[in-house]
Amino acid sequence: MTSDQVLDWDGAYRGEAGFEATPPWNIGEPQPELAALHRAGKFESDVLDAGCGHAELSLTLASDGYTVVGLDLSPTAIAAANSAAQVRGLSTASFAQADITSFTGYDSRFNTVVDSTLFHSLPVEGRDGYLQSIHRASAPGAHLYVLVFAKGAFPAEVETKPNEVSEDELRDAVSKYWVVDEIRPAFIHANGMALPTDAPFELPPHDRDEKGRIKFPAFLLTAHKA
Repeated sequence: MTSDQVLDWDGAYRGEAGFEATPPWNIGEPQPELAALHRAGKFESDVLDAGCGHAELSLTLASDGYTVVGLDLSPTAIAAANSAAQVRGLSTASFAQADITSFTGYDSRFNTVVDSTLFHSLPVEGRDGYLQSIHRASAPGAHLYVLVFAKGAFPAEVETKPNEVSEDELRDAVSKYWVVDEIRPAFIHANGMALPTDAPFELPPHDRDEKGRIKFPAFLLTAHKA
C-alpha cells in the first residue's frame, strides 16, 4: 500500500470511507493482547499511545493512575478521546492530533510506547520516520510494544488493506532503532466486516472470540531503547 492508497482515517472515524459508524478495529475496550500486558504490570508512566484512535487503551491506563499521551492523525478520533477523558474525569490522559511519522515536542519523555494496530496502517515508506520519532520521544530504557497484522490476515485480492508484516520484516524495521526482545504470534480482535455481495474474494476463516469478534493473526513485538 503506497502513500496515495492510505485509508482516509478521519473519514473512517466519521463513519465514511466504507465503514459503519464504528470502525471494525474500534472494539470499545483495549485489544486483549495489550490488556494482558497491562494486567501483568508491563507498562510504566509516562505512556505514549501511538495512533490512539478512540483511545480505549489510554483511557483504561489513565483510570488506573497512569499518565498517558495519545497521538493520532484523525481530528475526529482525538476529539472523541478528549471528550471521553473529560466525561470520565481522567486528568492524566491527554490527546493531540499529530503526524506520528514526524511529531516532535516530547523528547525523552516516555517510559512506555504502545502501538495498538498502528504499524500496519502506515505506508511502508513512513515506518522509518515513525520509529525514529517514537525513539526520540522515549526515555533511555523505555519499552515498546507493537501489535500488528501478520501476513495472511487479509485476502491477497484486497487492493487497499493494512500493510501486514512477516516476522523478519517487522524485526528488520524495528531493530534499526530499538533492541528487539521478542516477537510472538498474537491476535488482533475486530468486529465483523460485511463484504459487498459481489466481492471477488472471501475473508479467511479466522477464529472468533467469546464476544463473536474476528481474531486476525498478528504479531506482538516487545523492544526497548538502549
